[in-house]
Amino acid sequence: MAPPVPGKRLIVTSSPPVLDALVIGAGPAGIGTALALAAVEDLTFGVLERGQIGQTFLDWPAQQTFLTPSFTGNGFGATDLNAVHPETSPAFSLGTDYLTGGQYAKYLRSVVKHFRVPVMDDAEVEAVQQCGDEFEVFSARGPVRARSLVWAGGEFSHPLTPRIPGAGLTTHSRDAEAWREHRGEVVVIGGYESGIDIACHHVAGGATVTVVDGEHPWDAQTGSDPSFRLAPRSRMRLNAALSTGRLRLVDARAVGVKRDGDAYVVRLGDGEALRSEEAPIAATGFGSGLGPVEHLFDARGDGWPELDEDDQSTLTPGLFLSGPAVRHGGLKFCFVYKFRQRFAHIARVIGERAGKDTSALEMWRTAGMLTDDLSCCGVECAC
Repeated sequence: MAPPVPGKRLIVTSSPPVLDALVIGAGPAGIGTALALAAVEDLTFGVLERGQIGQTFLDWPAQQTFLTPSFTGNGFGATDLNAVHPETSPAFSLGTDYLTGGQYAKYLRSVVKHFRVPVMDDAEVEAVQQCGDEFEVFSARGPVRARSLVWAGGEFSHPLTPRIPGAGLTTHSRDAEAWREHRGEVVVIGGYESGIDIACHHVAGGATVTVVDGEHPWDAQTGSDPSFRLAPRSRMRLNAALSTGRLRLVDARAVGVKRDGDAYVVRLGDGEALRSEEAPIAATGFGSGLGPVEHLFDARGDGWPELDEDDQSTLTPGLFLSGPAVRHGGLKFCFVYKFRQRFAHIARVIGERAGKDTSALEMWRTAGMLTDDLSCCGVECAC
């Protein structure tokens, strides 16, 4: 646990105090929100983490890197895309642009140490219950009570597999097994970022890869939002992989997977069957990862958590969501540079409810890290 900051204490005892706010998760969303809470005068708060700081990124396959580059432009008002505090930059700290999971976890640890964020690790949350106007959180390290709760558990613990017969035979793209060296034919189900990422990885390793996706996202040309089309780096890698002649993109839906002796067969909706000696890779994304607080959120029609304009549960006042699962209308906040826009907003709402001075949070707005008017999001580039 990091040394406490005066007025910013996380203490777990047999008779726990009631904190103003508790953050669950010490990834970028959790640490970023905690840093914003630290700017609220005299607010008591803390962070609980299931493993170590940045555990999700420590769990990443070693070959996986960020899609968004880091670059130090802070001195000219351009905050590093992957930073969680306006005065920090992973590129500056680590001298790297496309970070690995381990490198990003190191950045998060350095931020926690520098700003003395009160984090309790190895404190996996087992249950959460609402007690009047407070929340009681039961973790492996004991109970904690708080008036406001921020869930920042991320999505990595909630991989989605294809809803088809034989889905259990696939290997999800989050698993190290999916990234090890593959020989011969490889089939990837899902053609958005994670699918193209792992397909290009295996083509570079000498394999022949077929990517199947009935929505053919690799063809998306409209809109400038990278949440809906391939990032420039992904498209460059895709073009390089296609030029080898060992990558095939198939506009068809996978409808089933089965074993045939030592081989795997992926059946497609157009009647084609793809064979491979390796288990098919399911690059089918992640769910909301709400875990023990899922029952405290209502769900939208598309299954994502229903939130009010303050990123608060519409079912449970005082419970906020921070991270890539945040959705507002058709807006997706699934990159660090997107969901960090809401850290200071959540902190301000919590601070104002507690009767605290939140004026210091304007620094986040000045640095381009505070969006409280959602109508300004989604604006397209002219060219």
